Amino acid sequence: MAFLQTAQLAHFRLPAIENEAPKTFAPNSAERKQLAEALKHVKANAPYIVPCFVNGVKVETGNFDEQRNPSDHNTVLAKYHQADSTLIDKAIRGALAAKTKWEAMPFSDRATIFLKAADLLANKYRYKVLAATMLGQGKNAWQAEIDACDELVDFWRFNAKYAEELYSQQPPKNSPGVWNRVEYRALEGFVFAVSPFNFTAIAGNLVGAPALMGNVVLWKPSPAATLSNWFVYEILLEAGIPAGVIQFVPGPAPEICERVLANPDFASLHFTGSTNVFRKLWKDIGNNIEKYRSYPRIVGETGGKNFHVLHKSLDRSGVHNAAIQTIRGAFEYQGQKCSATSRVYVADNLLTQFKEFLLQEHAKISVGTVEGWYSFVPANFLGPVINKAAFDKVKSYIKWAEDDDESDVIAGGTYDDSKGYFIQPTIIFTNNPKSKTMVEEIFGPVVTISSYAADKYEETLHLVNESTQYALTGSLFAKDREAIVIGNNILRNAAGNFYINDKSTGAVVGQQPFGGGRGSGTNDKAGSWSLVIFLFYFFWFTLVFNMLFRVTTISGFPLQPFPATTLRLRPRHQGEFQRGDRVPLPVKPDIRGTRCLHCRFTKLPLFESMDRSIR
Repeated sequence: MAFLQTAQLAHFRLPAIENEAPKTFAPNSAERKQLAEALKHVKANAPYIVPCFVNGVKVETGNFDEQRNPSDHNTVLAKYHQADSTLIDKAIRGALAAKTKWEAMPFSDRATIFLKAADLLANKYRYKVLAATMLGQGKNAWQAEIDACDELVDFWRFNAKYAEELYSQQPPKNSPGVWNRVEYRALEGFVFAVSPFNFTAIAGNLVGAPALMGNVVLWKPSPAATLSNWFVYEILLEAGIPAGVIQFVPGPAPEICERVLANPDFASLHFTGSTNVFRKLWKDIGNNIEKYRSYPRIVGETGGKNFHVLHKSLDRSGVHNAAIQTIRGAFEYQGQKCSATSRVYVADNLLTQFKEFLLQEHAKISVGTVEGWYSFVPANFLGPVINKAAFDKVKSYIKWAEDDDESDVIAGGTYDDSKGYFIQPTIIFTNNPKSKTMVEEIFGPVVTISSYAADKYEETLHLVNESTQYALTGSLFAKDREAIVIGNNILRNAAGNFYINDKSTGAVVGQQPFGGGRGSGTNDKAGSWSLVIFLFYFFWFTLVFNMLFRVTTISGFPLQPFPATTLRLRPRHQGEFQRGDRVPLPVKPDIRGTRCLHCRFTKLPLFESMDRSIR
């Protein structure tokens, strides 16, 4: 408890924060060999037994579920103990008990833990976490690298930078004799973090961001990413996260969510996953709203039906670039990114060239197990989709396109789940820009293309804007600056992340804050503006009565270095004193106190003229 009793006597400046440099895994490189060894090690030690972790103690419930390798679904990668309602209640109580001490810890010390975790991930545990992400979530080496290491390291480091910037923001104006201050407090209660299978980094950020700001968190990882998430949690423990601050509770989503959302101390949902699940949770929160101590903060990033639009002004090299970016945007990580390119609108004067380049690039793609990355370059570009449900869903869309009179599968279209859940990257061409595969989220390696009359550019942009419920990412390919401006204006609400002459995927922490609106989420992008979601603002108003008197603090911090008598005022009752029913005031200035009938503290007429600014 020493840090609760001893004041910090300095403001600390964080080390310089930069993006983590990705490894390239070049042939014969040291990182290539280290990753190959890590893959062998993780496979050899499977199945891992993953516990729940509550109040600093491993909890083995004996109620197991399994995480299987999607490249070989007969291989069990991990068996994890599932939390039940009793354990969830215990986790909530333990988290709330840990909150006072954690929130009181100076920010520099909380930040140190996450900066240390970033260092451990970037160095000591880099290849272990990469191997778990590759084997458990079906990513090739490069997709795992930019996710499980680079992005998560960036999240933890940049969050500390953003928080430091946020804490420094204070009211810029003080009236004579007044000192205004803003205090950034953690939410009252606990945060519930529900993380997805497709990004290890997102899982680490969903718990890391609120915890950094002094909150306590219950973490329910995705069943399909349990092993990598457990390794991330172990890193946080080694970095020094105190017991109870982040509770690791894998288990059945319906039971856990029902128990958590019924608790009066539930303060925030931090979610990444499907649109339908997010809407269900939001409805459940609304149905329970009268139970909660405070209105819960809801942050969600969900699905997308992300677009590429090709304008007639593109030259041949521009069309080729658009084809390459479409291949990458649609098929990297098997299209299982919420930002993946799923629909493409091509001006009819470019269609022949675009198809030609698209099929040329498609022919270069190889599909296979994630372990196949090591044998040659560029190795297997695509791995498996995550599980049987995903495989069946994607297959159903391909079959639909094959049977649809207005659609034609022009590349790919085959699939095989005899060993792993493998689907060939599939390109569909349709004459109907509102066809099923142009408007519904598929979340797999399928992209649909439609052409439009080159002179109907603006009409097509309105179609792009209005066709789906989503508004996550999108890209416009053009050489004509006026066309870019028009596209930006018409599509201003169609994408939270909007790119020019680049693919719809690939946002980098600290460079392109990520998030979208409409059915794609709450658009609370990473950065200082998202960290405030997990804070409760408290406004301090201190009035200096007489500079000639010594400091006597009635409540709050004394004013330094000049002597004064200070008051702390709360927004609810302007002018109330924190302690004592009657407080002696200096003779000057001439202030006559009155009584507040509600709070029974002295109320000063002077404050009544300040009501509007105080509120």
